[in-house]
Amino acid sequence: MLHTRRAAWSRPASCENWEEEVRRFEERYGDLDTLEVILPDSNGVLRGKWLPGSALRKVFENGVALPFSLFGLDVWGREVEETGMHIETGDKDGVCWPVPGTLNLVPWMDRPTAQVLLSMHDRDGKAFLCDPRHVLARMRDKLAEHGLSATAAFELEFYLFEDQDDGDWSGAPTPVFATHLGPARQNMYALSDLEALMGVVDELRRSADAQGIPADAAVSEAAPGQFELNLHYRRDPLLAADDAVLLRRLVAGVARKHNLKASFMAKPFVEWPGNGMHVHVSMEDGSGNIFADPEQGEARLGHAIKGLLDTMQEAHLLFVSTFNGFRRMQPGSYAPTSICWGHDNRSVALRVPAGTPESARIEHRIAGADANPYLVLTGVLAGMLQGVLGKVAPPPPVEGNAYEKTAPHLTPWMDEAIDAFSASRRMVDAVGTDMHKVLTDIKRHELFAFGREISSLERQTYL
Repeated sequence: MLHTRRAAWSRPASCENWEEEVRRFEERYGDLDTLEVILPDSNGVLRGKWLPGSALRKVFENGVALPFSLFGLDVWGREVEETGMHIETGDKDGVCWPVPGTLNLVPWMDRPTAQVLLSMHDRDGKAFLCDPRHVLARMRDKLAEHGLSATAAFELEFYLFEDQDDGDWSGAPTPVFATHLGPARQNMYALSDLEALMGVVDELRRSADAQGIPADAAVSEAAPGQFELNLHYRRDPLLAADDAVLLRRLVAGVARKHNLKASFMAKPFVEWPGNGMHVHVSMEDGSGNIFADPEQGEARLGHAIKGLLDTMQEAHLLFVSTFNGFRRMQPGSYAPTSICWGHDNRSVALRVPAGTPESARIEHRIAGADANPYLVLTGVLAGMLQGVLGKVAPPPPVEGNAYEKTAPHLTPWMDEAIDAFSASRRMVDAVGTDMHKVLTDIKRHELFAFGREISSLERQTYL
């Protein structure tokens, strides 16, 4: 519901100058049928409401009341009582305010529809620190305390599946371009695959332009029906994560319009590559990219890599946050499985891409495409900051196939990742005490739920 007692709620300072944004939108698009308000939860699942288009100004004037407990839900949208965020607190509402700059038309919808991203606050206007967007904002502020900022961009992989008429996705899905004759058509970087889906690709590009999402290259990836979309760099990590969240919604919506299902599931198939979420990050001070400095840039890049390596085990749950995501952590699966780095090497966890000194950056390759972008980037920046401040050189870079090396391995088991995250003081500092507890409770709850399921393989084996 929309709250009408404006005086009872304090508006955050970042949301004060909203009228010009709304006025420009109304002048450009006129009457709306529907307004979609979007709140990404702890898992990155989008919660929210559909409101009548006439509610646009009220949302910006008064905020939207939604329960704090939305951040204590598991991936199925069920309450996780261990978080202590539900009925025992009275299940109180927080106040969600529109994120400036995210009011946009939804061009793939048949009726005139707008959407706006929300962030959660309490009634005094203070950020609710179990909202992952505020967790990342807190990390951005930590960088600023040390005179640093970050530039980031995401790359997202996904599959396009033929739609199931009956809506039953319990069996193996059928990707576009699948074949039962001969070997699977990987068709990596094939222009023919993009051309065959010209209508979808064109609408993805037009929709991204309409929503101000800085989408860049589209490529056919390493499996039938798998694609990747790249995003341009943002000088604000919050905007980079917003782009990733909204791009996933855009891809899903456009695919649905074309009778396809887009899936960012980390590992839909055993035999084919999973979907990753790679993030490219550099750091700046008042003089520019600290990794590009002719005297100290290479050393600082190494320091940041060392910090990421040192925190990788503890932060693993931020990067791979779903039960299925850990199935992607297999040697030879196009996902990094060991704690190592290298120059222009796609088998390592941390890749330093080839390029000019001015473009020096780290490509973090661990996260699954279904992870929460805000938490992924929080974990990356926490590790980089620790390394830059610690000023310790990394081990030598890996040459050749990292799957064949003896570097320490990232766990493929969710319980071990939860335990490492839960025991880490550095992760408490990175995400905050509240988010650390909530995320640990939610992930243990999800793991137990999968453990209670009897698989078809077990029945085939033991019945």
